[in-house]
Amino acid sequence: MKAKTAPFSKVLVANRGEIACRVISACRALGLKTVAVYSEADAQATHVRVADEAVLLGPGPAAESYLNPTKILAAVQQSGAQAIHPGYGFMSERASFAAAVVDAGLVWIGPASKVIDLMGNKIAAKLAAEKVGFPLLLKAAAGGGGRGMRMVAKDDELDEKAESAIREAQGAFGSGEIFLEAYCKASRHIEVQVLGDSHGSIISLGERECSVQRRHQKVIEEAPAPNLSEATRHKLWAAAVALAKAVDYVNAGTCEFLVDDAEKFYFLEMNTRLQVEHPVTELVWGVDLPALQLKVAQGEKLPPGLGVSGTRGHAIEARVYAEDPSKGFMPAPGKLEEFTTPLLPHLRVDTGYQTGCEVPMFYDAMLAKIIAWGMEREQARRTLAAGLRGTRVCGVAWNGAYLVDILEHQRFIDGKVTTQFLGDELSGWKGQVRWTTEKPASAKAEAPASLSPWQVFGTGGGKVGYSGSGAGAKPGAGGAHDFTVRGPLIAEYPGKVLKVLVAPGQKVSKDQVVVVCESMKMEFSYAAPFETTVRTVGVKEGQVIAAGILLVDWEDEGK
Repeated sequence: MKAKTAPFSKVLVANRGEIACRVISACRALGLKTVAVYSEADAQATHVRVADEAVLLGPGPAAESYLNPTKILAAVQQSGAQAIHPGYGFMSERASFAAAVVDAGLVWIGPASKVIDLMGNKIAAKLAAEKVGFPLLLKAAAGGGGRGMRMVAKDDELDEKAESAIREAQGAFGSGEIFLEAYCKASRHIEVQVLGDSHGSIISLGERECSVQRRHQKVIEEAPAPNLSEATRHKLWAAAVALAKAVDYVNAGTCEFLVDDAEKFYFLEMNTRLQVEHPVTELVWGVDLPALQLKVAQGEKLPPGLGVSGTRGHAIEARVYAEDPSKGFMPAPGKLEEFTTPLLPHLRVDTGYQTGCEVPMFYDAMLAKIIAWGMEREQARRTLAAGLRGTRVCGVAWNGAYLVDILEHQRFIDGKVTTQFLGDELSGWKGQVRWTTEKPASAKAEAPASLSPWQVFGTGGGKVGYSGSGAGAKPGAGGAHDFTVRGPLIAEYPGKVLKVLVAPGQKVSKDQVVVVCESMKMEFSYAAPFETTVRTVGVKEGQVIAAGILLVDWEDEGK
């Protein structure tokens, strides 16, 4: 089951953005030539420019480029590369692709395809991790409300309770499909980095705290995990290494666990690739994980003493996204009119973007990872907050203020967060203007300088968007007034139209969904702002649209 290893001198990086740049940098440090692949949307991307050569895969959509195994293998043949590094995401955990790479006589920089397949099968992974222990929770996939849910305290209860849950779920929801997860009330999400070579050595490089999540997506990660007993820490490491040894794991991987308030832990899954948050491990262990991946794939042994010396200091990473917090963190593709980060001691920035780059609508919204290191956790936290405050992003919306507010929340400062932290404390966060005077935000017949609460710190540019058919104002009675701007429905973001749910002449009610779109791997809907009748539909299903395009116009101003 072990991965094939062999010497190589040229690596094709089957990815984009910051991780492609990171792997290319590691290859260069080892004297290896690099080949980038890119889509038409990424023709001017940073990873294309920093590689030794680049091969065009096809159009922007991932299915026609980065997710097309035939095109990637053709790029290998064209370039003469002998190995493929998949990065994370895209093809990194597709066992069939890893097998095809090896069958083509190439080196796959990752675990063997059979291991990817085993650990990607969640049922098989749970069985392989049986020693981690119970309790577990069985849940109906098709519905909630407690139907089809059973807590399993020990392994000899599993079959009986699974059959019972399936019957109940089938009766309640018409589907007997159930899934399995660890049973934790208030839990932390902690993962352990493992690394194995083809000579039988498997080690742990410690744990990462990944509990700060929004919609099950990690936002801030750190290493080591704060407020975790040394006994539990070492038990987690041992469990991860035992699991990796059970499947003869080779290369880098991560075992994910839920940890409850009593520090009992439960296996979730194994990710058979490099993780987004690997830099925090690198900074506290003093290692280069992509470089180690490359060396292991060439058949080298892990360095003697690796993983024995322990950690030094603390590291925290924040994921910087092109997203609009005021609109539910919707993705915000566009041109980066300015993107700069400050030069601070112990601040690291991993990115695939720079000023002038286009953030495409076809891929995820991550602009960068900003990582801070300090001898103490508080030092790292303050450095990261300062780094985020000093970062300038113009041309697209981004989540910088949100990240700073997380870092400055008392629960985060105290290191006492669970996976419910953001939902409990910052669920309604949209950002806000903090007025520096007591004057109301209403129009007054005063000199502008006396009204403005703003202070100008720079003139780097920016945009204010307005969607509507126009609005006017005239002098009248004083006081506060509310009004609704009537007008056509305009696309707020570039993207692809998935569904058009109305036709000309159709009556619609207020808040009725009329168009469904996709942008940056997120699906979102446009709804009628009032009760009215559709006059025209400006788009069709499958159409790629720009921001500002007419989606739907109305017959009247609505009711």
